[in-house]
Amino acid sequence: MQSTAPGMGPLERGIAGLCRVILWLSTSVIFVILAANTVLRYATGSSVQWANEVPELLFPWLVMAGVVLAALQGAHIATTFLMEAVSPAIGRLVAVVSWTVVAALYTTLAVSTWRMLEIVHDEKSPILQLPGSITYACVMVGMGLLALLAVQSAWRVWHATPTQADPAAEPAVP
Repeated sequence: MQSTAPGMGPLERGIAGLCRVILWLSTSVIFVILAANTVLRYATGSSVQWANEVPELLFPWLVMAGVVLAALQGAHIATTFLMEAVSPAIGRLVAVVSWTVVAALYTTLAVSTWRMLEIVHDEKSPILQLPGSITYACVMVGMGLLALLAVQSAWRVWHATPTQADPAAEPAVP
């Protein structure tokens, strides 16, 4: 996705804020638990049994929040040679169609994950007995957020003036 850092709208700011909170909380909790368990292991020779489960449950949330933030900041791999080879009008059409397809695929993944939640909810973690749906929910939420960002990108490209869609394009004649 394109970098939206300078002119983030309310949707992007909300998604970025949510992902940053998830990143900070999950990283902090994982660090504290692993550090405390390591100190305990060296000091007493024993460890807290659940200390391995919590990081395993939080790590997917950390990763998905990072994926969404990377997409929001345009940090994913992109191939631009096609867009550079076509006229701005065709490039705009290709961008709108591409973003729409991306949004549809992310939505499909989110819906498919939603349907699996009931199945994986019965799977419990060995010690804390937490449902497996916790980790699957992060995939569903992440895919939903990515779909929203893709829809917004398609909307912006569609409604952009030629100079906004392509900085090299000639300004529109009134």
